[in-house]
Amino acid sequence: MSSIEKIQNSIKADMKRLTDRIDESLTSSNELMNTVIRGYMKSKGKMLRPMLVILTARLFGPVTDKAIAAGASVEMLHNASLIHDDVVDDSQMRRSQPTINNLWGNHMAVLIGDFFVSNALLQATDTGDPRIVATLGSLGKLLSVGEVDQIYNARNHILDERAYFQIISRKTASLFVSCVKMGAYAADIDDERVDRLCRFAELLGLSFQIRDDIFDYYADPKIGKPTGNDLREGKITLPLLYALSQDKADRVEEMRQLAAQGTLSTDEIHTLIEFAKANGGIEYAYQTMERFERQALECLEGFEQTEALESLKALFPYVIRRDK
Repeated sequence: MSSIEKIQNSIKADMKRLTDRIDESLTSSNELMNTVIRGYMKSKGKMLRPMLVILTARLFGPVTDKAIAAGASVEMLHNASLIHDDVVDDSQMRRSQPTINNLWGNHMAVLIGDFFVSNALLQATDTGDPRIVATLGSLGKLLSVGEVDQIYNARNHILDERAYFQIISRKTASLFVSCVKMGAYAADIDDERVDRLCRFAELLGLSFQIRDDIFDYYADPKIGKPTGNDLREGKITLPLLYALSQDKADRVEEMRQLAAQGTLSTDEIHTLIEFAKANGGIEYAYQTMERFERQALECLEGFEQTEALESLKALFPYVIRRDK
């Protein structure tokens, strides 16, 4: 049994409560909408974000209905953002399944995404906790700003590591931070421990996105050959940013000009990916995640040693070493 399967098994009953709540919330009087949503929900992924809500709540006691509603709200907002992103990016596949916009068109996909947003807000409201509602609202803003930041940087060819981390903090890590906030608030915890959990979650979320970005340098996450989908969209991620910052690297100025030119051919994408690999970009990305892991574990010092705490710690090696 893998580490993530052990964690999932430890909170199986709570996750069942959460998925039942989501399914009930997303059921409507319109059979077409139900058909589209049922098809989409067949592939739920690992549901890492609501797991964070539940594990955080478990640090402080039993998982209440308030925590379940909070977890449902953030999972539905996350899925709304994925559905809308697929429209923006004209993505045809997600989690090895056809996207809603692929099967049903952009009009339907936007409306389904809006339906998810509305249900996320209703679930947050059901908690009766204005802190949770405010957290969800702030999260929606950060996700939107992060996506627009990414578009801006791609169009303006900004090759800056600080800008990269600002983007992934907003578009990815913000979700993880919101999850632990909601879990803590659901357990009526609002003290300095929340700040430490938020820092842990931010580092976890940053590492999650870095690992995602590494996948783009290989067609097969385990071995394979380069794909470069991010580069096709003008997104310069950490491995290449690091390689481009190495002044003594062979052909570095040529590679900087190539990365900044915008539209790239398949051969040019391959050249940039091989340059990143040859100049330590992948190793640097892993070293960054390992540094974040050490910092994140320090944030959890002083918490009571429970199964939930050990599960939170175990999420880091899973995120860094996952193969999909």
